[in-house]
Amino acid sequence: MNKPLLQLTGVAKVFTLHNQNSLEIPVFDHVNLTVSAGECVVLDGPSGMGKSTLLKLIYANYRSNSGQILVTGADGVDVDVTQATPRELIALRQQTIGYVSQFLRVIPRVSALDIVAESLMDEGIADPQLWESSRNEAKQWLERLRIPERLWLLPPATFSGGEQQRINIARNMIKPRPLLLLDEPTASLDAANTQTVIELIHEARTRGAAIVGIFHDVHVGQAVATRHVSVANFRELTS
Repeated sequence: MNKPLLQLTGVAKVFTLHNQNSLEIPVFDHVNLTVSAGECVVLDGPSGMGKSTLLKLIYANYRSNSGQILVTGADGVDVDVTQATPRELIALRQQTIGYVSQFLRVIPRVSALDIVAESLMDEGIADPQLWESSRNEAKQWLERLRIPERLWLLPPATFSGGEQQRINIARNMIKPRPLLLLDEPTASLDAANTQTVIELIHEARTRGAAIVGIFHDVHVGQAVATRHVSVANFRELTS
């Protein structure tokens, strides 16, 4: 069996509301989860159960209260994101972890084409030839995700929700990272684009990516999952 690319051991998360007399809201306690290359693990459960929180813990947008989250980096070395330095987290996000969040967050006035192309560029490298190659590949992704060419050179702040989400998908999936986190990537998409995203997920699995996903559409989850995990199992000790 392949060595897991992602290992969660004893992970717990409690939110503390400091403006509410330090009220504590437990999300889950003692999460154990492993995901290997070529797997797509779909997190199941109703809204408010902590599915998105779990992805944010893996990506280190949130810090866990306890436990260990090991991610195998591009160099083959395991990094515990609960203890990682800012430099280590930046490296993981550039080379190892792709994260399609629910919302597109971009720098104003940067075109949709450049937002996607920048994902292929290593920080600090200013190579005109590489930049042109990156833009050409970005164009292929925008075409595949049905973004009209008239929008490519415009900033996506005024795009529709579905168009913004497709930019978000292209930006975070264009670079073949080993670990992919998907937070309802098809929520704003029509049937044709949903099918394209399903195909992209299958292609990522085929090349060996480990995927953890949340899908509001049960049919999409069934179409991509190699395994389902209920987040209710992570709340047993906090209920």
